[in-house]
Amino acid sequence: MSAFNDTKFNSAVFLLTGIPGQEDVVLWISIPFCFMYVISIVGNSVILFIIKTDLSLHEPMYIFLSMLAVTDLGLSISTMLTTLGIFLFNSREISRDACFAQLFFIHMFECIESSVLLLMAFDRLIAIHDPLRYASILTLTRIGKMGLVCVLRGVTVMLPFPILLQQFQYCRSNVLSHCYCINQDVMKMACSDISVNSIYGLSVALLTEGLDSLLIFLSYVMILKTVLSITSQAEGLRALNTCVSHLCAVLLFYTPMIGLSLLHRFGEGSSPMLQILLGYISLLVPPLINPLVYSVKSKHLRARILRVFVK
Repeated sequence: MSAFNDTKFNSAVFLLTGIPGQEDVVLWISIPFCFMYVISIVGNSVILFIIKTDLSLHEPMYIFLSMLAVTDLGLSISTMLTTLGIFLFNSREISRDACFAQLFFIHMFECIESSVLLLMAFDRLIAIHDPLRYASILTLTRIGKMGLVCVLRGVTVMLPFPILLQQFQYCRSNVLSHCYCINQDVMKMACSDISVNSIYGLSVALLTEGLDSLLIFLSYVMILKTVLSITSQAEGLRALNTCVSHLCAVLLFYTPMIGLSLLHRFGEGSSPMLQILLGYISLLVPPLINPLVYSVKSKHLRARILRVFVK
């Protein structure tokens, strides 16, 4: 395997990395990964099924939740084949075209999820700040247009990444840091000038996830201001309680993603294991935890799910 690590040429393949130094127990490590993928896919699929089949859940909040579930499914499926391929079959090789396709889908779904989380913050703001106009503002037609804009935004801003990477010559070590391909990792393998790719990547990160997180923060400032103006403390707490699930989803998504992005760009002396750990957390944990949190916190959704499985 060390022969791979010393390989330097214009490679047609990249070598993915699982968890370095844990090769002897890789099959045992595969068990929790398989479990996480199963829970993520089943959990998000169940939420989609419940919302689609139950007409009483055809409300803005649950439609946005279904968008989040679709995005989480996309993220899980985008990384599942290569991750399980490494841990179950020690299949490390991935062709350049497959790698570029994977990183496009990963970054696209991340961008879409960031947009959906912003829409969900907007949903909570309208519900708390202007409840009487909630239904008239967030109509099904308007929500559909918002969802379409999220998808178009994700595709448009992420499509240049594989196109730019395709132009590079790769003559450095072809061993990637993760068990999947991401732009920050792949571009370091190039022996060409990557300044355009680096600047574009940083600009996209600031104008998508960075801007979305700022707008989400401002939304919660306005929500908190509205709640503090409510005379009844019980009503205020009840309003804040409707935001708990969304806040958990926001923290689960942005915290590891921002940390990983900073490590890739500025943390040259950081521990490789920390990068690998944050990489797994950023892409595996949100699709796993989101359906569990929303199922527990949403009384109506929990009741519908229990009704289906109790039958």
